[in-house]
Amino acid sequence: MMDAALTRQDEPEAKGYEKVFAFVRDQLLSGQLKTGDRLLPERELATRLGVSRPVIREVLRGLAAIGVIEIRHGSGSVVRQPGFAELGDLFTMMLVQQAEVVEDVMEARIAIERQAIRLACSRATPADLQALRQALQRIEETVDDPLIGGEADFAFHAALIAAAHSPTLASLHAAIALLLRRSHFQRRARITDQAGIEVYLIEHHRELLAAVVARDADGADRLLMHHFEIGSEFQRRAAAR
Repeated sequence: MMDAALTRQDEPEAKGYEKVFAFVRDQLLSGQLKTGDRLLPERELATRLGVSRPVIREVLRGLAAIGVIEIRHGSGSVVRQPGFAELGDLFTMMLVQQAEVVEDVMEARIAIERQAIRLACSRATPADLQALRQALQRIEETVDDPLIGGEADFAFHAALIAAAHSPTLASLHAAIALLLRRSHFQRRARITDQAGIEVYLIEHHRELLAAVVARDADGADRLLMHHFEIGSEFQRRAAAR
């Protein structure tokens, strides 16, 4: 009987959470709430949605934790500028429970980067090209160091994403960035001592940059796929040793 009573008490509260979350979500989706807008005061939200103020506070704290709103004590809650990088830890904890997560994330990375490099060929600014050149130079300087070199490799590909000037692609990339870094480090550690690695790490990235500079979207896409295919071949060789 006690368990049944607890269930009956918890259900309205859980439904209250869902109601408040859905209200804020729908306000954002409809455009009624935008970055910088202030949410209704807790008392007004509680009255409007028919829930208690503690439920309102709990939902607002959850939204603040994932970066949707900012709670300003004394002045209410304000919608924040979206920042998917802040969800990286949460997203990573969800993904790592899946089998073969690194390989799965690698497939998502390929899809994101193929579209990004095409967009970069038409949208990259002089500043973007300079960032890519600096990242390439860092790759050249750290080719023998799996740890620092892995970070340099990651930075080059992140610069490609940035050069696409696509907020959604950038957000998707940021959300899986922790796992992508892990993938870069693990893959580099396995293949650093293999023959031909310098060509793969330096020349391939140099060709990718040249294609973006030339605004050759088709060529850049082909080079990127070749880059991923060669990388996979290095991984197979390493696994066979």
